[in-house]
Amino acid sequence: MAYRNLRDFMQELEKKGLLHKVEAEVDPVLEITEITDRISKSFGPALYFSKVKGSPYPVLINTFGSMERMTMALGVQNLDEIGARIEEYLALPHVAGGNFMDKLLALPKVAEVTRFMPKMVKKAPCQEVVEHDPDLNTLPILHCWPQDGGRFITLPLVFTKDPETGKRNCGMYRMHVYDGKTTGMHWHLHKDGSRHYHRYKEKKGRMEVAVAIGADPATIYAATAPLPKDIDEMIFAGFLRKEPVEMVKCKTVDIEVPAEAEFVLEGYVDPEERRMEGPFGDHTGYYSLADEYPVFHLTCMTRRAKPIYPATVVGKPPMEDCFLGKATERIFLPLLKLQLPEIVDMNLPLEGVFHNCAVVSIKKSYPGHAKKVMHAIWGMGQMMFTKMIIVVDEHIDVQDMSTVWWKVFNNIDARRDVVVVEGPLDALDHASPLPHYGAKMGIDATKKWPSEGHHREWPDDIVMSPEIKDLVTRRWQEYGFSKK
Repeated sequence: MAYRNLRDFMQELEKKGLLHKVEAEVDPVLEITEITDRISKSFGPALYFSKVKGSPYPVLINTFGSMERMTMALGVQNLDEIGARIEEYLALPHVAGGNFMDKLLALPKVAEVTRFMPKMVKKAPCQEVVEHDPDLNTLPILHCWPQDGGRFITLPLVFTKDPETGKRNCGMYRMHVYDGKTTGMHWHLHKDGSRHYHRYKEKKGRMEVAVAIGADPATIYAATAPLPKDIDEMIFAGFLRKEPVEMVKCKTVDIEVPAEAEFVLEGYVDPEERRMEGPFGDHTGYYSLADEYPVFHLTCMTRRAKPIYPATVVGKPPMEDCFLGKATERIFLPLLKLQLPEIVDMNLPLEGVFHNCAVVSIKKSYPGHAKKVMHAIWGMGQMMFTKMIIVVDEHIDVQDMSTVWWKVFNNIDARRDVVVVEGPLDALDHASPLPHYGAKMGIDATKKWPSEGHHREWPDDIVMSPEIKDLVTRRWQEYGFSKK
């Protein structure tokens, strides 16, 4: 069964010894970050700070900071299980051309989709207390790194609606706290929240916004997922949970939020108002620069009677966000393979912070196939920001970066196998000469064919014969070794 809320997940972590409670008073200004950074770098447990200076509310952090906790959060043994479920649904449209039995067998899957739709409720834990004169200063909001522009809400679920279609969007965008009632809204150009913002700007009207802080783990993850345009994140969360997310209408804005949230911030963004936001110690391991962004005005806050404040800290990897990113890698691989069936596997290395490097293995079928895959990936949604794409042959384990680098260092001729193109880059990229635009590189580390201009004989990998490998395996203990 899915976790009903964040505290249910916290209790499960505690039961399994994956949660450490800190009873000593800690400061949300820098101190919590330093503690969390040390723990996350050592792949340690989730942390619960029960006494936070300046706030009555406890802080939960590093909640998703390991593969074990990430799989627990999404209710699976292996993240590839979710990708396999997605593959089943992606196959459904083809049933239309099948026989009667094919269609009949598909009906349960089609009916199951309706079970993922959000369920509206009238009474919700997130509205046990309603504050019409709210103050963000009561929350234990973190000041993460020394050069940050101030305190930032780092794990918000930001809900907006398209003014033309009424469709909901939920994204995770950091919020720079200016004072007790205003924050920055870090909407990048390519985000759906920004798209809604610009449509309101055209209409010259206030944009209602609601921010949920703390929900069940699948719903939190769904807010980070790179879903196709107009796919409702709450339906996707229901898919992950295998049961619908309960939603409740806000008290002062016409937006629905998860009923089991810890806090809900209700308010608006004026499309004509912008303010300097940042700097912020980001997941790249560098400070993202200050720039002008929209401003969120808080008009009402609802919360549980005894809420928990969830947060995250980002910086030089590995940190908690790395495991959210790994979940995305595994869950969305089937969508990538649907467009590019020659792809066998993909790895987004932690050090590449997910938009700087992608390693893919392919079943190579024709000359230049690796370069075709590079350009295709650069043409797909948020994959367009990938600064480096490395392509290897199908038998290479892309999760084994030692072997990948061996192939890169030994298999390429720089003139023939390195591709440099120009195009869009992520807003957080600090190395490009212009914001949002610069050069990207592709490396073809596959075995080269004569038809690709390689007229010398390509050597074979050094591999022991299977018979000798089997013989040594059988006799291993005879040699006096305990481990094979």
